[in-house]
Amino acid sequence: MCEEEYEAAVAAFIRRNGITRCPTACVLPTQATPAAADRVALQRYAALRSQSRRQQAAGHDRSFWAAKVLAGPGE
Repeated sequence: MCEEEYEAAVAAFIRRNGITRCPTACVLPTQATPAAADRVALQRYAALRSQSRRQQAAGHDRSFWAAKVLAGPGE
């Protein structure tokens, strides 16, 4: 396949599938530095998500041990 055929095939694929940007470029980390407000928002989000996960894990642990205690030994 020559270069012109390749470019035409890629252009047809993009038109047919409605792709507006390169998926590979979107997956990889960028070289840009996010704004300070965005970094703060991301840190808050990560902290809240971590707290939520810890609370869920603690809730699962409590319900597991409560079920064992209520069932009694050997049951």
